[in-house]
Amino acid sequence: MPGNCTSKFSSLILFLIFNLSITGGFFTTEATIRYVSKTGNSTPPYTTWETAADSIQKCINISVFGDTIYVANGVYQEQVVMIPGLSLIGAGMDSCVIYLSATGIPAVQIRDTCILKGFKILLSNTLNTWGIQADQNGYSSIVTLNKVVNGSLGINIRYSNPTVYNNIFENVKSRGISLFTSNSVIRKNYLYTDPNQVSPKGIYIEALGFNYFPLIDSNYVEVTPGGIGIQKNIDSSPTIKNNIIKLKDGGRGIFSNVGGTTKIYNNLIISEQSGYQGIDKVSYIEVINNHIKGHLSSYGILAGPNDIVKNNIVTDANFGIESSGIQNLPYLQYNNSWNNENNYVGFTPDTTNLTVNPMIVNDDTTQEDIDFHLQKYSPLIDAGDPSIFDKDSTRSDIGFYGGPYGESYIYVDLPPRPPVNLTVNVDSLITLKWNRNTESDFSYYNLYRDTTNNFTLDSTKLVASITDTFFLHLIPTGVESLYFKLTAVDNQSNESSPSEEVGVLITSVKDEWKPVNNYILYQNYPNPFNPSTEIGYKLKERGYVKLYVYDVKGELISVLVNQTQEAGYYEVEFSATNNQKQESTIQNLASGVYIYQIMVSSENNIPVFSDIKKMMFIK
Repeated sequence: MPGNCTSKFSSLILFLIFNLSITGGFFTTEATIRYVSKTGNSTPPYTTWETAADSIQKCINISVFGDTIYVANGVYQEQVVMIPGLSLIGAGMDSCVIYLSATGIPAVQIRDTCILKGFKILLSNTLNTWGIQADQNGYSSIVTLNKVVNGSLGINIRYSNPTVYNNIFENVKSRGISLFTSNSVIRKNYLYTDPNQVSPKGIYIEALGFNYFPLIDSNYVEVTPGGIGIQKNIDSSPTIKNNIIKLKDGGRGIFSNVGGTTKIYNNLIISEQSGYQGIDKVSYIEVINNHIKGHLSSYGILAGPNDIVKNNIVTDANFGIESSGIQNLPYLQYNNSWNNENNYVGFTPDTTNLTVNPMIVNDDTTQEDIDFHLQKYSPLIDAGDPSIFDKDSTRSDIGFYGGPYGESYIYVDLPPRPPVNLTVNVDSLITLKWNRNTESDFSYYNLYRDTTNNFTLDSTKLVASITDTFFLHLIPTGVESLYFKLTAVDNQSNESSPSEEVGVLITSVKDEWKPVNNYILYQNYPNPFNPSTEIGYKLKERGYVKLYVYDVKGELISVLVNQTQEAGYYEVEFSATNNQKQESTIQNLASGVYIYQIMVSSENNIPVFSDIKKMMFIK
């Protein structure tokens, strides 16, 4: 907990004593409830809704320490400067609005031992405007259930320690929450930076000295473009835990600069498209039980001198975990770097550092039901540092929910993922191939067939159970078509959903067997890629094929295919370097998202199929 807990709770107790009107001791005080409404007659002392003030500030000006002011729905176009010990309660963050068009001043200024709750604070959409200010007169206040919209700063905290929780900061241009020389608790807030602003920060931390210990806990931060989710600039010693940070169009999840000791525990950093870095550091940080996922053009975690990096998961980045030239191996242990272009860089990982499928319940960030809990037979369960314990007192799991700041939960036993890239070719035999599953509890595949397409699986259609990733099938007599599907089965006999369906049929008077499939455009592999990737597609029948690559602005980058092709499966290479196989060559391709599109026309020049997919190039 932050070092100011004792003083903070003491101030809150004092605040409650005043508000409860304790008598018989050293003092006696009576708190007053006052009202603000657009429908009142604005008659002091504003102690009923009928006599409510028509201005928030007008009501504050006659209030004293311990008073509570209730504010009805409406738009109040004014700056609000609170007094110490005041509770200012709005009717709701969507209907009770404080609007400030002026620049260079805060919309709401809080003081010692205040409560600010239930307002929408709307700012002019310009720089040099901010929603809430808590300076050296803002100790031990509470800011909760408010929404700040627009402006350069959501809340600006300087030399004070308010607790800020359950607020929304939306469309901020510079910093959602800014802390300077503060021991504040920042918990369960939602921060969204302005997508049209360059390099915004969700939460920004700075101090004059190391002995400041703010707690940044369980916030959701979404930054774009090129922004930073949480930045510890200089000095200060924050604990940053249990936050979810979503990166779009570049940017870094957590950045820690010099000074103090930064503790980064149990954060989830997701890059949907083209993020830059997950956790970046200078020195003296603890990076424990974090999960960094997806499309990072640089590294997931950069470790430096004196850093402790343990129990983390990094997937789908260019560099998984990188050491900046320092091989402090005892401090770089019990991590899992999986499916990155380079899993471990700058050091030789010991046997405690893994490279395995983490078996997450659902880490597909394109879906709404993402779930980063570990499955029941994940190899990361009880695989963390044995000196670190989960909440259930067992050895720590690796990942987002492990360790003392994680979560105790029941591991779900899910079936394997459906096999992918099932392909069929015919020569003297029917040859089926597919990609291997990587789940630690995977056991074997079941291959099914039928003579009609779109068939339903049952035991009568089971051909074989196989541990390999290919199968040779004899060409049968007496049938004109065969269709195949594949499932994966784990050690507990859980069976996956079926793969895509592929088929073969007799297509000529010579009784020649040919593959037949629907039109399919596959996801490129690998993705992300550097320097090249393969794009696969299937044609149901002969047609004229165009396969183009565009940048995100819609400008044509390359024509990969522009010709008539027969039915079947095709792969074509797309390269970031000059490639004479392509009609147009590629030079100086920038890191980022690219789009590829297939268009197929029949022999009668009638469009029969089109599809679009995205791919990621990382330098």
